[in-house]
Amino acid sequence: MHILVVMRLIPDLVEEVGITTDGKGIDREWIDLKLNEFDDHALEEAILLKESGGATVTAVALDGEGVNRLLQSAIARGADHAAKIVHDIPPPIPAAVAAEYLAAAVKIIGCDLVLTGVQTTEDLFGQLAPTLAARLDWPQVSATSGVELGDKGLLVQQEYSGGFAATHAVSMPAVLGIQAASRPPRYVSGTKLREAMSVKIRDIAVSVETAPYGSEIMSLSLPESSGRVEMIDGTAEVVAGRLATILRDRGLVKR
Repeated sequence: MHILVVMRLIPDLVEEVGITTDGKGIDREWIDLKLNEFDDHALEEAILLKESGGATVTAVALDGEGVNRLLQSAIARGADHAAKIVHDIPPPIPAAVAAEYLAAAVKIIGCDLVLTGVQTTEDLFGQLAPTLAARLDWPQVSATSGVELGDKGLLVQQEYSGGFAATHAVSMPAVLGIQAASRPPRYVSGTKLREAMSVKIRDIAVSVETAPYGSEIMSLSLPESSGRVEMIDGTAEVVAGRLATILRDRGLVKR
């Protein structure tokens, strides 16, 4: 079995975020990028399947800043191969467009299963997995929290609201949108990361017709601040006195 894992870098929103001059995106000039958390779980699920069933794992990403390091870290985690898809689309790349490029890459690489994170901060509706499956004409299950090899395919656990879950029997080839791996993502030592830095990443050039964006960002704005945090310094008596005053002023305690 050959598993392809989609890896995506997203802006680290812990930092201060700026808006571009056209008001339609995040200013990426100085902001750091990080691995999408759900893609991290997708990679872990792929490695768990490799360990239990002897699969081959290939990590793939659309080319861009930091992608080489991202894919090398996937090798350090246990992926067997890594490849980046060459393109000229500025970020953020819409899910519909990413699906076109990934579908073309899947046909070149060849695989039995595609795992991708269920969503990102730039794909909140989780459209990549279902759109990619539609392009490939493969079955798809999203919001999964566990994948096992069955007698005739995969046993996939899917989460629902209200604490419910269902187990699906899925034939391959298939696309899965991973919400959580069967186990938490593993720690990778610095030694393995350094060894992986020498791995050459394969470039994949695909032929894609003009892909439909599906939707367009009309405007983006930062949330308006309704108040500020007050930091209270001083001794325990000073802090306690100030807290008591705030609680009384807001009618939370009796005077």
